Amino acid sequence: MGVSGYGGGELARILARHPHAELVYVASGTYAGKPLASAFPSLYGTPAGNLVCQKGDLAECAAIADVVFLAQESGAAMELASAILDAGKKVIDLSADFRLTNPDVYQKWYKMPHTAPGLLKAKAVYGLSEWNKDAIQKASLIANPGCYPTATALALAPLLKENMVEPTGIIVDAKSGVSGAGRAKNDLLYKYAEANESVKPYGLGGIHRHTPEIEQTLSVICGTEITLSFTPHLVPMTRGILATCYARLTNPKMSVEAIADVFAKTYADCPFVVLRPIGDFPATKDTLGSNYCHIGVAVDTRTGVVTVVSAIDNLVKGAAGQAVQNMNLMFGLNETSGLEAGGIYP
Repeated sequence: MGVSGYGGGELARILARHPHAELVYVASGTYAGKPLASAFPSLYGTPAGNLVCQKGDLAECAAIADVVFLAQESGAAMELASAILDAGKKVIDLSADFRLTNPDVYQKWYKMPHTAPGLLKAKAVYGLSEWNKDAIQKASLIANPGCYPTATALALAPLLKENMVEPTGIIVDAKSGVSGAGRAKNDLLYKYAEANESVKPYGLGGIHRHTPEIEQTLSVICGTEITLSFTPHLVPMTRGILATCYARLTNPKMSVEAIADVFAKTYADCPFVVLRPIGDFPATKDTLGSNYCHIGVAVDTRTGVVTVVSAIDNLVKGAAGQAVQNMNLMFGLNETSGLEAGGIYP
């Protein structure tokens, strides 16, 4: 549902080549009655491209699908999820509707009341695949994480979990490509002439909607309340996120080797997290089109500050790829199925 957005298009592309999944229904109000390839010309000549977009009949969809991906703007999923679940099917929501556990917090940050607080409390499972695997495997409703929260949580959680950094004073400086705003965004900021050859911060002063999600995610993982300063930037590239995270070490003499060892042990069984060699740091190009998260670490011994750099593709590991990874876990499939390919380079 919502296949013609950037996240929906990536879902269609990934699911179309998935060895254990069949894409049977695609819905788009904008492209209803037209083949999916009319929304994404890259799919011309493929079976997925020939699928005709429907307006979005829930009963029809739930009758033929085992799992429904909701890839619309925030506000839609909380109106649709209940009917799909009542039909005995599973739901993976790519919006923010089920990410924040407190409906009052959701209303504060998304400027709308949460209309399904019962589902939020009783059914929704946060789908950060590497950190919530057991719950995801048993879930029927997945709240797929945001792109910035994914990159940030994977970078900081190992150190916070092991009490290696202070839980306050953390700074996250993140950069995102223009596709992070979504396909329907009609804002001057995202026009080519405005975004090209320019870097612009936005959501400063702790007002970006992903801030409470990042803090909630890290607080749950670490068992203590985490606060941080998060500043995103728009950069003139199509896709990708680079999150540079700064935290003060609890032991200022901690070596970078010891920190790298913690990351290696934490993510030893996580096929999509790559720890780069010490002194080697990721770029967004390294993860383009892939479901991988690349992480590099450094320590400033003068200040006792550790820097963790995390790179993902915002549309794959930050959206559609992680959604498919969660689907694999929910249905007992190999976690990497349909997602094994590395990034596109150059």
